[in-house]
Amino acid sequence: MTLEGKVALITGAGSGIGRATAVRLAREGATVVPLGHRQESADDVAEEIRRAGGTALPVAADVGDSDAVRDVIAQVEQELGRLDVVVANAGVNGVWAPLEELKPEEWSSTITTNLTGTFHTVHHALPLLLRQGGAVVVVSSINGTRTFSNSGASAYATSKAGQVAFARMAAVELGPRGVRVNAVCPGAIDTEIDDNTEQRNTENLGVKAEYPDGQIPLTGDQPGVAAQVADAIAYLVSDAASHVTGTEIFVDGGQSLIA
Repeated sequence: MTLEGKVALITGAGSGIGRATAVRLAREGATVVPLGHRQESADDVAEEIRRAGGTALPVAADVGDSDAVRDVIAQVEQELGRLDVVVANAGVNGVWAPLEELKPEEWSSTITTNLTGTFHTVHHALPLLLRQGGAVVVVSSINGTRTFSNSGASAYATSKAGQVAFARMAAVELGPRGVRVNAVCPGAIDTEIDDNTEQRNTENLGVKAEYPDGQIPLTGDQPGVAAQVADAIAYLVSDAASHVTGTEIFVDGGQSLIA
């Protein structure tokens, strides 16, 4: 699954799945553009890549800001001259709350980062991708696609369902132009994203379900790790997946089949 000679942009690369993916793709030979919300986090990932012998161009932007994303792509073109892979990973859990309590600005904030940010990333990267063809992977979730048991997560689940619909539409549109688009849908993964989740009054929402042996058939109560998602992404952006587009890979140990 070599990516030698290719340039890969990964958003949300400062931690978790994004960081693991940046390191993984660099190991496959790609020149990696880790995009963090803060320059410091992107620099930290780039340093890890360089210590392992890879090449990185760290950048920072809020993916919800179209102009900021456009400027990053312009920098990639100016300094690296091409772009072959885009991993639209930047996202937040946002606020989880009953619908009558969820504020419109909280809804908008989650949708802007997760869904509109995915559009911004692909939209601005597309002119470079179309030059030689390439691959896009959208990092969605089991929430909103197979699982609807996290009551209160309406904004998050909607954004994740929207990402899958976007990936499918883009796959049909861009396939004849040489760009493949797929999605990965992680389940419970041990990352820092839960640290930035605000939950308000969700204890008594929805229908209660209890799984005495754990919610993940493969591992029980143990979540997956970011590197397992990165492995799936590495496959999807490589030539090993040259006939794969418009599909989702669920990286959840079977969690979404029962939860």
